[in-house]
Amino acid sequence: MPINKSAKLARNLFNKKDVKRLPTRDGYGHGVLKIGTKNNQVVVLCADLIESTRSHWFKEKFPERYVELGVAEQNLVAVAAGMAIGGKIPYITSYATFSPGRNNEQIRTLACISDLPIKVIGSHAGVSVGPDGATHQALEDIALMRVLPRMTVLVPCDAVEAEKATITAARINGPVYVRLAREKTPVMTTSKTSFKPGKANIFWRGSDVTIIACGPLVHEALLAAKVLESKKIKVEVINNSTIKPLDEKTILSSVRKTKAVVTVEEHQVNGGLGSAIAELLGKKLPTPIEMIGLQDRFGESGEPEELLKHFKLINPHIIQAVKKVIRRKR
Repeated sequence: MPINKSAKLARNLFNKKDVKRLPTRDGYGHGVLKIGTKNNQVVVLCADLIESTRSHWFKEKFPERYVELGVAEQNLVAVAAGMAIGGKIPYITSYATFSPGRNNEQIRTLACISDLPIKVIGSHAGVSVGPDGATHQALEDIALMRVLPRMTVLVPCDAVEAEKATITAARINGPVYVRLAREKTPVMTTSKTSFKPGKANIFWRGSDVTIIACGPLVHEALLAAKVLESKKIKVEVINNSTIKPLDEKTILSSVRKTKAVVTVEEHQVNGGLGSAIAELLGKKLPTPIEMIGLQDRFGESGEPEELLKHFKLINPHIIQAVKKVIRRKR
């Protein structure tokens, strides 16, 4: 099967000796500044984490379109709702454990039931937040957001894709959740890599197993694919940057070919990407599946790389899951 443009770009970047690393939250900062320059209806609201969320870049250029709410995440949504009713496109920013964690009811009622164009930017998600520990490591946020009607859920794989997701969010007529990470992570895409909400991209072609990943762990899936390729196991890696709505066509087409699936996410497997894929396959294409992610556990304090290894989220564990699911399908 011919390699598509996104897969070719990802493979070329992946094979470079020095892979560039940037936090996905930087992509949001650059993206909201760009869309804010083009659209004067864009406003940014923050809950006392302006530098951590990279919202300060927007404030420096557009101070009159920035609102600081302090440590009051419920008010963050309420004020944004009022601004949205008035015709603005509000981006609300905080750590994901606080927004959408603490203000989930306000997001449900004011953003989703009212169908307002509030863009929820959840930064510092996953265990890679590091030493801040379980209280600051959002591992349930995808589940909270994807269950809400009308909510679009985006989990960009790198800073470049995060910038595109941020810009595109303003053009979606309704609420959007964008999940971001704190740490610098590998850049796997370029300005030429395709990005469209609701569309998954194949980053590595194969025929034995489909790995469906989201966020920066897409890089770990690519590392696993490269190792397995040397062992004559052909893996297909899908960057599933839109959790909701799922790209059913791309996913089902790949799974019909490989007949085995491994999902990879820095989130609880319950309610996250793994659950979303299992629900789809259960209804339309029952298939052996293994899930890499947090297995009904909270996070812990530690260094980011140490935690990813501790919770078995890196490529050696993905490789084990691939081998296991191959045995199951046989």
